[in-house]
Amino acid sequence: MRVAVIGTGYVGLVSGACFSEFGINVVCVDKDKAKIDALKRGEIPIFEPGLDALVENNVASGNLTFTTSLPEAVKGAEAVFIAVGTPSRRGDGHADLSFVYAVAEEIAAVIEDYTVIITKSTVPVGTGREVEKVIRAVRPDADFDAVSNPEFLREGSAIEDFMRPDRVVIGTQSERARAVMRKLYRPLYLRETPMLFTSRPTAEMIKYAANTFLATKITFINEIADLCEKLDADVTDVATGIGLDGRIGRKFLHAGPGYGGSCFPKDTLALVRTAQEANSPLRIIESVVAVNDARKQAMAERVVQACGGSIEGKTIAVLGLTFKPNTDDMRDAPSLDIIPALRDQGATIKAYDPEGMAEARKLLDDIHWCDDAYQAVDQADAVVIITEWNQFRALELDRVRNLMKSPIMVDLRNIYNPVEMTEAGFEYTSIGRPQKQ
Repeated sequence: MRVAVIGTGYVGLVSGACFSEFGINVVCVDKDKAKIDALKRGEIPIFEPGLDALVENNVASGNLTFTTSLPEAVKGAEAVFIAVGTPSRRGDGHADLSFVYAVAEEIAAVIEDYTVIITKSTVPVGTGREVEKVIRAVRPDADFDAVSNPEFLREGSAIEDFMRPDRVVIGTQSERARAVMRKLYRPLYLRETPMLFTSRPTAEMIKYAANTFLATKITFINEIADLCEKLDADVTDVATGIGLDGRIGRKFLHAGPGYGGSCFPKDTLALVRTAQEANSPLRIIESVVAVNDARKQAMAERVVQACGGSIEGKTIAVLGLTFKPNTDDMRDAPSLDIIPALRDQGATIKAYDPEGMAEARKLLDDIHWCDDAYQAVDQADAVVIITEWNQFRALELDRVRNLMKSPIMVDLRNIYNPVEMTEAGFEYTSIGRPQKQ
């Protein structure tokens, strides 16, 4: 079976590599020649655990190839995945579908025999219908089906999510297309992975509904954390107590500085705009967007208060820059709001992240970049943990305290125990927990 994947961003590259692991002949396409040349040399443009080895092995086996030629990739392919970016459009928050439609036109011009054209990119409800119209306008005689197959990959564990997903959602009412999709995902079917066949609009809605629900859980526990601080309760125990309820579940109930990344911010906003245009507003999601934006901006004030109400002339060490661990993704990361706010109040910033430094340098100015956590905390007046990388969970606390000018730690991810931190000599601030228990 031959498959073409258009776009070698996060979704396209991971999906293409994983399909090739199934023994499928996969050609990944991108217009960026430098990126394709790098991929041919085995250089992976994103950090995702295990992806480099997966790509290397399947390139060596001949199952995975890269090209800048869309016609070359699409010719003879049974299935063509559209996996290009759909960023938030400036001004109105809608998903920018220009790349999706442009690729659809290019595909239409070169398909020959029956082809299943699959939208893997996250797109608003109704996009599949428009993709079909675009292709039909270019090639009225084309033999094809347009299918929605949303991805549910978590950055940092994307390969595991692809190989052992909770479900595979396929939006099509064509039996021919269903047969091709079953063939593509046959290895997962043998593992008894649930496969949900729906209409295209339903599949598109499932993706947005899933992401906005998870964003809502994060925002909910963050607001509960704020209330816990006022009432001397512990949000970690609250999250455990409600998460043990099977109707609620424990995942995504971790209080912190707000969600970020490539999906939740743009998908919540896009669904809000879609609902408004359909005259069926989603008030809960509108509140989630507003609360999350305000939360990220408010985190800097926690640092200021921990430092006695002023950080003018002080040095703040920041540990963790990416929106979550095990990725180099800086998109909508809380650090992008917190660090400028601290700098605007007169602080000098020293920062370290295990994988996100290169991307962070493109987005943040006037930062002292450090080689490790200990260099960052050296002579700092306070340290702020923004991202819960594993290497920050077991810092040598005596060493950290001795390196710092003053032992002030603001832990925005609750990775340390308040009592133990106090006993270790730190003035410790966390999210939604009593200082002393």
